[in-house]
Order: sequence, then structure tokens, then C-alpha cells
Amino acid sequence: MTLWQSDEELFALARNELFPAVVGDVMDKLGLLRQFLPPQIKPLENRMVVIGRAMTVLEEDLPGEETDSDSNPFGLMFHALDTMKPREVYICTGASPTYALWGGLMSTRARLLGAAGAVVNGYSRDTNEILHLKFPTFSFGGYAQDQGPRGRVVDYRSPIDIDGVKVDPGDIVFGDNDGVCVIPQAAEREVFTAALEKARGENQVRKALEAGMGTVEAFETYGIM
Repeated sequence: MTLWQSDEELFALARNELFPAVVGDVMDKLGLLRQFLPPQIKPLENRMVVIGRAMTVLEEDLPGEETDSDSNPFGLMFHALDTMKPREVYICTGASPTYALWGGLMSTRARLLGAAGAVVNGYSRDTNEILHLKFPTFSFGGYAQDQGPRGRVVDYRSPIDIDGVKVDPGDIVFGDNDGVCVIPQAAEREVFTAALEKARGENQVRKALEAGMGTVEAFETYGIM
């Protein structure tokens, strides 16, 4: 039985019934053990949830704090941003944690394009503006220092690696206030089917515990805890 027919349906199911922890549990059982991004990548607001297809971005530090005035100090960043499609997540790595990789104007543009959110392996800025836009943004937190003279985007829509987590364009990125995980495209149907089954089973266990069943009996009965 197919539980969803499109990304829109899958992402709605995930938002309504799942959370990254249960998806991560399923991936562990499938041998996908390095799928969570570093724990310091957190939502700017605890209720933010992001789910969408990865639009991968690679950043690099500039060698000094001065750039050629005739060059584009942001590299390919604007080009990457303008290619964003509905339900995609801007996911960026490669920079040192000394400047912001995402901001308010970027959020404005991405939101207009229908993007699902931004996840950066570093800082973001313009926090109040992003919160006002309600644009799901995950980062180390707010830090105002600009990337303009310090870093640039050198590639996008190509594979990236974030602390040992491999992210390919089109992989599913799913995050909440417990962390962000990456679900490989090749495993996504198996992962989400099993995660929905597990989450629905956990709801049965929760009801049994609320009714007074002990944890030993619950685990023996349902095989979930």
C-alpha cells in the first residue's frame, strides 16, 4: 500500500505524524548510522520544523578580509538562491564559524520561491527578521558578522559533507528542535514507511502506558519502547 503519491503528501504526513528522532531510529536499524547533522545546528525558534529536498551549497573562506571590488564577494550565492524550487531546503557547509551564512533578505527571497527552509553549518543573522517571516532556519544561532568579505559560495547542487554526513542534492532534510537528519533518496520510501509504522505503534504503546500497563509488558506486547 502506497501511503503517499507526491512530496507534498509525504511532507504533510511527516509533519503531522513524525519527528526526526523516530526517523533516525528507523535509519539506525537500516544501518544508516551517520545521518544527523551536528547537534549545534538548531532552529532559531523551538517550534520550527523543516522538511524538504536538499539544495546543497558549498561555501569557502576567503584568504583575507579584503576582496576585489570588481568581483562578486558572495561568489555563486545569489545564483544558488535564485535556483531554489518549492519545498527545497538551502543546506550549506564549508565555512569556518566566523560569519553568518544566512540572513533576512535571503529568507525573503527563498520564501517567495516556495523554499521549505535553510540549514547552515554555521551562523545566521537578522534573527528578528527571519522570525517575523516565520521562515524555518537552522543554524548555530545568531551572529551578525557578514560573509561578504570573508566567504563565498563556490558550488551548489553538488554532493557535500557535513561532519561525516553525506548530503546529495534531492536527499530529504528533516529537522526540529531535537536536530536535523538527512534521509538518502535511495532509502526514503523504506525509511518513511517504517517510520510511520513505528510512530503509529508508539501511539498504541503510549495509550497502554497511560492505561497503567508496565513498561516490561508493553515492550513484550508491542516490541516498541
